[in-house]
Amino acid sequence: MNIAVIPARGGSKRIPNKNIKDFCGKPIIAYSIETALQSDIFDRVIVSTDSIEIREVSLKFNAEVPSLRPSNISDDNSTTLDVISYEVSNLGLESNDIVCCIYPTSPLLKIDFLKEAYFRLKEGSYCFSACEFNSNPLRSFYIKNEKLCLLNENFTSYRSQDLETFYYDAGQFYFGYASSFLNKKPIFSVDSSVVILPQINVVDINTQEDWEIAEIKYKILCKQ
Repeated sequence: MNIAVIPARGGSKRIPNKNIKDFCGKPIIAYSIETALQSDIFDRVIVSTDSIEIREVSLKFNAEVPSLRPSNISDDNSTTLDVISYEVSNLGLESNDIVCCIYPTSPLLKIDFLKEAYFRLKEGSYCFSACEFNSNPLRSFYIKNEKLCLLNENFTSYRSQDLETFYYDAGQFYFGYASSFLNKKPIFSVDSSVVILPQINVVDINTQEDWEIAEIKYKILCKQ
């Protein structure tokens, strides 16, 4: 069995009601639900939430919400693995069932990315989305006591094209076996594989500015 789980708790602080806020005409969570349903990968698409309002919106867009998530795994300290492990246990899945965690704020996610990850999962315990850094982190620095501190002075004289390419977690989805989630096996390990997403399809929405950038990207993608 293949299950999609969309973790969407209520009470977002920086963007009120973020997971159901209107995004270009419909609640942002609707995009994740519809992408999962239209992919034809999943037998069930489930929203994991502690919010009655999010539950009602999710049901309207044909996701399942079997029950409300308890408060002890719905606070700021709850991790993705905590939530998915709870849902896997609740659903009574077999160890080799496939589970995909899709974030509710992923309106730029394409079905093709999910399909590629689904087929690549056989290469490891997990397969998740990644994106190339715009600027190589080996040449990054931080500021302490008003002084510039280099991460590594050895790379300051290198041309960017001569450095290794680095990637980061795109924060769109994580495919894994039910047993991996249930046992909270680390997602970021040598056993995992990745699907590289274009920059245009990636945005981490934490602020109003992020939200506006996501809407701009969405409108650009709609014209392609």
